[in-house]
Amino acid sequence: MADLNRVRVWAEALISMHLDDSWVFDFDHAKRRAGLCDFQRKRITVSRYLAARFEDDEIHQTLLHEVAHAVAGHTAAHGPEWKRIASDLGYVGGTTHHGETATELAPWIGQCPAGHVTYRHRRPARETSCAKCSRRFDRRYLFAWRRREITPADRLAAQTPR
Repeated sequence: MADLNRVRVWAEALISMHLDDSWVFDFDHAKRRAGLCDFQRKRITVSRYLAARFEDDEIHQTLLHEVAHAVAGHTAAHGPEWKRIASDLGYVGGTTHHGETATELAPWIGQCPAGHVTYRHRRPARETSCAKCSRRFDRRYLFAWRRREITPADRLAAQTPR
């Protein structure tokens, strides 16, 4: 599990090596995405919740991914220029994060009739059916949603490496 102080040191070192001093690093409260490059505020952030559960290499790769975005510019997206820069920096991952998310912080829990469970961080806006039970929307497999309370202690525990 990554130490948050060490993550900050890595991030600040990468920023000073590859970007100008107008860029800063911080942690954010994202629960589904690992990192973010905010061009408008010139800020690279990493989820404090996911950083606490990722291994060092996973977090380092996330930092490289976001620094590559900052170097390539906002119009590059995940296109060829971004891919070239990311590779030059040593990034070896894909364009999106497919790992663990902070499901223990998701206040909405859905269960399909077959027992499959899914989590949402925002209230579901429309009926949703289980993708494991049917590839297409099917009313027979609608999720029944329930809300759970997420306490400050739950949030603090989610930031603590396991």
